[in-house]
Amino acid sequence: MESLQPVALCLNRRGLVSATQTRRFTAQRKSQFSVTVQSTHEITCFQWGRQKSCSLISDPKLLSLSSSARPLDADDGSSVAKNAGNLIEAVVGWFDALYRFSRPHTIYGSALGVISVSMLAIQSPADISSIFLIGLLQALIPALLMNVYIVGLNQLYDIGIDKVNKPYLPLASGEFSLNTGIAIVTVSAALSLAMGLLVGSEPLLWALGVSFVLGTAYSADIPMLRWKRSAVAAASCILVVRAVVVQLGFYLHMQAFVFSRAAALTRPLCFTMGFMCFFSIVIALAKDIPDVDGDKVFGIRTFSVRMGKKKVFWMCVGLLQAAYASAFIVGVTSTVLWSKIAMGLGHTALATILWYRSRNVDLSSRAAIASWYMFIWKLFYAEYFLIPLMR
Repeated sequence: MESLQPVALCLNRRGLVSATQTRRFTAQRKSQFSVTVQSTHEITCFQWGRQKSCSLISDPKLLSLSSSARPLDADDGSSVAKNAGNLIEAVVGWFDALYRFSRPHTIYGSALGVISVSMLAIQSPADISSIFLIGLLQALIPALLMNVYIVGLNQLYDIGIDKVNKPYLPLASGEFSLNTGIAIVTVSAALSLAMGLLVGSEPLLWALGVSFVLGTAYSADIPMLRWKRSAVAAASCILVVRAVVVQLGFYLHMQAFVFSRAAALTRPLCFTMGFMCFFSIVIALAKDIPDVDGDKVFGIRTFSVRMGKKKVFWMCVGLLQAAYASAFIVGVTSTVLWSKIAMGLGHTALATILWYRSRNVDLSSRAAIASWYMFIWKLFYAEYFLIPLMR
């Protein structure tokens, strides 16, 4: 930059610049730092291509720089360390956003579901081997990738809604760009389906393929799709994936592909599918209770919008209590004593906890309803700890 009427400039360790009257002055040191003083006593500082804020003190000849500009004799090591720290902070922040983008409560549910249902195929302690662990990983990793695809695709099409209902999500908050979201869901789906093909398990590939199709139909805003607009269609998608695909597909992967045994609908498997039908309906209904405001604005006709939060809330509680009652009956009729005790006491305890937790929920508070909804997911996790005990 051209310099007019050069003046004396002093930059010390405290970042103090002393100048006489001038129209404009520029000082540079290896293109790393520059300062411009104009006749209005405004000052602009640049360091490594980034504009820094500066402040003007009372004496127009003494300008205090509130930038991170370093003095000429500063140690280069401090800047390197600071840049490294900023890089680490940026990387950690990106992975934190990715964690929230993946909707971790659904990731936990999918992981526990795959592990729990896979354990139903265990018939003796000898089945717990490296073959079992490898088969479990073959199912678990693509299942979690498919989960990221499904929840990520929903966020891509729900940015406007999430700015009202869930402004903390990365796409709604602007932490992730639209292109970043598209890249994540595309890579997740591609890797999931590719792994299913490479493993060569027909039940696994069937489970992943059906999940992909229904997850796309649920969220994608294209003709004939966007099934979440319909309360019945949305609930059906969640029910089929959570209650049928996860239970049947991953059990048969372990039973028929890994252990090379005849496929059979066993008593524990039938119980699991039946119980998860109840639970999947509850999750499909409960997830929309905190989101009534945003859903109304964008024309999403959920049961909560159509019937009201209170009716849907108590409908969910009633369905879960019915499911626990059924599980108690099935459990105590088992011919295995330890299974009878575990299933009877376990489901009695969960039903009691549900009732006490639901009694005093403030339905006028979105935070209270959201907290209760996450509690429902904890009950969902707990059930997957009981399922392997069904005999």
